[in-house]
Amino acid sequence: MGKGKGKKRKQEEAALQAKKAKKADSSAPIRPARTLTGWKDADTDASDDHGIEAEAQAHNSSTFRNKEKVLVTCSRRINFRYRHLMLNVVSLLPHSKKDSKVESKETKGATLNELIDLRNCSSSLFFECRKAKDLYLWMVKSPSGPSIKFLVNAVHTMEELKLTGNHLKGSRPVLSFSTNFDDSPHWKLVKEMLTQIFGTPKEHRKSKPFHDHVFVFSIVDDHVWFRNYQISVPHNEMDKVDKGGLDKMTLIEVGPRFCLNPIKIFGGSFGGPTLYENPFYVSPNQIRALEKKKKASKYVTKVKAKTRRKIHEMENALVPDEFADLWKED
Repeated sequence: MGKGKGKKRKQEEAALQAKKAKKADSSAPIRPARTLTGWKDADTDASDDHGIEAEAQAHNSSTFRNKEKVLVTCSRRINFRYRHLMLNVVSLLPHSKKDSKVESKETKGATLNELIDLRNCSSSLFFECRKAKDLYLWMVKSPSGPSIKFLVNAVHTMEELKLTGNHLKGSRPVLSFSTNFDDSPHWKLVKEMLTQIFGTPKEHRKSKPFHDHVFVFSIVDDHVWFRNYQISVPHNEMDKVDKGGLDKMTLIEVGPRFCLNPIKIFGGSFGGPTLYENPFYVSPNQIRALEKKKKASKYVTKVKAKTRRKIHEMENALVPDEFADLWKED
């Protein structure tokens, strides 16, 4: 009886080993390594040159897709009007990402570059407020640059203007530039930066496939003026607009409004070599100092007039009147 059981056990173990061998033979082949352009074939391991050529062909055949993302943030202790302006800009750019406030120090460049990298963005709009009065706008391409520093003037938010225009939120804008953007190299660079940052990428997941408003950038007195208009075409609710009947198209302003005064253009991100410096720029601190001097000069002229009057009275003393005590009572 013991010998029969031992033979039966050996036969079962042999059958199990045979089943395992069959499963190993019939298992799926090992998955090849994956590359940026697809799965790597076994033939490409034999010759590196063939793999490089295939990768180049795949790169040439792939179409360009705009993946521009803009990080919009501001500095601490920002004024409420400037914060509302930043929120208006965020609402106009569906491809933007808003982040928490950043301390306005000399090391803000490293902090912001790290934030841009963490949020997977390629550009940034940083609203920097100084002395709760002056607003500066950094327009940056990260991480290699360039970056432009503007002084923001003539700020009017949507809440202040209360204009009648209204366009669809998230729709793609039409960018319009004045002809004098092509006059000098630094204005060409500003135009390219504005195009890349304010232009909504096609087929973005948060954008609408419509063009119903226009961003207008114009240069007047070496300042960039921004306006936002709605494209309005009068028609009935049931009737569609003909392709040739756009002669009645009008523009209705939506807002916001602001003016950008370029200060410097840097070669890097938030710094680097200075590529351009505005010779006509005067800082707001100098303007306020001149106004104080004017007010102080008015006070100085008053004090000098008083001293001159006293000296004149001392030099030209009046002769005592002999009839002054005539009508006095005893």
